[in-house]
Amino acid sequence: MHIRRNIEIKAKLADPGAARRAIQRIATERIGQRIQVDTYFHCRTGRLKLREASGATAELIWYDRPDENGPKPSRYYLVEVADPETLRSALSAALGVRSVVRKRREIYRYRFVRIHLDHVDLLGDFLELEGVLEDGVDEVEARRVVADLVARLQIPAAAMRAGSYGEMFDRATPE
Repeated sequence: MHIRRNIEIKAKLADPGAARRAIQRIATERIGQRIQVDTYFHCRTGRLKLREASGATAELIWYDRPDENGPKPSRYYLVEVADPETLRSALSAALGVRSVVRKRREIYRYRFVRIHLDHVDLLGDFLELEGVLEDGVDEVEARRVVADLVARLQIPAAAMRAGSYGEMFDRATPE
């Protein structure tokens, strides 16, 4: 298995309804909606999470990306997991749980870019764009298309977020 790569952004949404309408006008495909639970584990480098999602096979995801606002490269591995409960127990015992993030995710696609409209418990509403580097798409093209979508969706620079939901959740104060 080879390491996968993408160019991505994450942005806090002030008006998720307006974002949804804009995405629906732009998207070339609506993939659907999922409820996801991501269990983040402590790890030496990058981020490690077990994703369990309604209607999908669980996945262990390791990824590494710089903590900076705006479009950034991400390297990641995805491993399908047949027994997520046992894996979660084993990784919890070995590494410790950092945080557990629950979200409702609407998934769309524009060409080779995955568009995620997320409502994250305790954190609010976010947009993620992931320009996947495969099938002849290079980093320059992915950055160009992601930047074009940011402009078309009118995402202000101040809305961009650097870290993962797990890190944001670590800092969140329940109301």
